[in-house]
Amino acid sequence: MSVDALAVLGWTDELEAAFTAHSERGFEPARVVAEHRGGFLVRGERDERLAQVRGKLRDLELWGSMPAVGDWVAVCDAPGGTAAIEAVLPRSSKVSRKTPWLKAEEHVLVANVDTVLIVAGLDGDFNPRRLERYLTAAWDSGADPVLVLTKLDVCDDPDKLLAAEAVAIGVPVVAVSNVTGEGVDELRALLRPRRTFVLLGSSGVGKSTLVNRLAGRRLMPTGDLRRDGRGRHTTRHRQLLVLPSGALVVDTPGLRELQVWEGDLDSAFADVAELASQCRFNDCAHQTEPGCAVQEALASGALDPDRYASYLKLQRELRAIERRSNARLHREEKQRWRARARESRAARRYRDRME
Repeated sequence: MSVDALAVLGWTDELEAAFTAHSERGFEPARVVAEHRGGFLVRGERDERLAQVRGKLRDLELWGSMPAVGDWVAVCDAPGGTAAIEAVLPRSSKVSRKTPWLKAEEHVLVANVDTVLIVAGLDGDFNPRRLERYLTAAWDSGADPVLVLTKLDVCDDPDKLLAAEAVAIGVPVVAVSNVTGEGVDELRALLRPRRTFVLLGSSGVGKSTLVNRLAGRRLMPTGDLRRDGRGRHTTRHRQLLVLPSGALVVDTPGLRELQVWEGDLDSAFADVAELASQCRFNDCAHQTEPGCAVQEALASGALDPDRYASYLKLQRELRAIERRSNARLHREEKQRWRARARESRAARRYRDRME
């Protein structure tokens, strides 16, 4: 095994130990570096190859077991110079969202990242409530969040920086300009070799342009600005790239919406959680109870009403997802048991005929 080729992609001794059983079966380790509609692009000790998952993995698609960009997988040779994905190694982290619309299913965006770079523009599309949503998902991923504010060169309101810092409690904040290069060196210093970083944000915030800036050359396609000054949607799929510094970066398409899956509200809203811990009653609903520290902070202006409303909205979303998810899991469990019962009855009928 080419240890150096795998190490460049973030291979560790822990992954080596976890791969032992797969190695004994003759499989090779590889990392998913891109995902397309027709399959996955994997890279290991050999060159990049297209890969398809085996049927047994597709059976687990509803359970979040399908590979995602950043996953380490066990592969074997397949016809036509392609590869077959036999298994997905345990993940150290994953960034997920709820599938769009009414389905209560998990959509894993990227796996095994060390740091989530939440990218937001300081232009007219700046939205602190959206940042809170991204921070909630990032804290829940198991990776460390960093807030990256782009378009510093067109920022006409310094209060936007203060507003971003106010919601990104305990999170590093770096402001950059893809046009002038201001702040890029500060961000580049955070990108350590053989560590994986993912850029998440809305369309047009400059993620691909920032990747090109960090790389010092054009790695990702970018588009011209629209008439309103916002960037255009150019990235079509998630892709893992190795920067000259040795850091690994996953560029992602802009998200039109981010519905949280299992958000960590206590970390994303650490100020609200701290206030709640000071309430007189442990089961305080933060409404009309006496000695409610949350209501006192709202009344005094110490807690922004819009921020608290955002907290309550996300809390309601998470509870609704949990209810729908539990109902879906119950239905799927019943369907599996019914299928097993049908198979068992068919097997008995076959044995009876043979006798």
